[in-house]
Amino acid sequence: MTKSEFKRTALGGLTNNPVFVLVLGMCPTIAKSDNVINAVSLGLCTAFVLVFSNLIISALRKLIPDKVHLPAYIIIIASLVTFVQMVVSSFLPSLNDSIGAFISLITVNCIILGRAEAFAGKNKVLPSLIDGLSMGLGFIVAITLLGGVRQLLTLAFGSGFFDQTMGGFIVLGLIMAAFNAVYSAVKARMLKRTPLIERGAEA
Repeated sequence: MTKSEFKRTALGGLTNNPVFVLVLGMCPTIAKSDNVINAVSLGLCTAFVLVFSNLIISALRKLIPDKVHLPAYIIIIASLVTFVQMVVSSFLPSLNDSIGAFISLITVNCIILGRAEAFAGKNKVLPSLIDGLSMGLGFIVAITLLGGVRQLLTLAFGSGFFDQTMGGFIVLGLIMAAFNAVYSAVKARMLKRTPLIERGAEA
């Protein structure tokens, strides 16, 4: 793994943020970002499954036949989700009452299966682990930021809009626009400072 590949993979959660850039996992992102606690909790559960599914799928990638790779990925992801569900329901029953249904839905979360298909199934264990950590952290940051903003707006203007689905989509759209505007500006500034030879090497 070269330095540029490591950098690109490690920064994937930012440059290709699963929520703000790739627009994946919208159902749980909107449904459980009505407050910070729910957002952080679901983010951590999702990141756990993402990291370990990447790890396991990468380690077994040469043993899984191409014809059944998708069902095999789903079985691995579903097993990890079941483990998380059992832990949460056993030790955090109040949290399970709040986000339990959405923990089960992690199995079909596009972020998880997408990284398995696009990265872990094609790369070695270490890069896949880094990819899982980066994307998992990116998801945690995105859903937590959305949950924090929605909770602040709900406290400021009262419940009934920003803690509901429509309000969630509006806040998400505004944050996405701001994120992409800032990222584009920063990227453009960095390109101006990067020598032409380095740009060609990174490309």
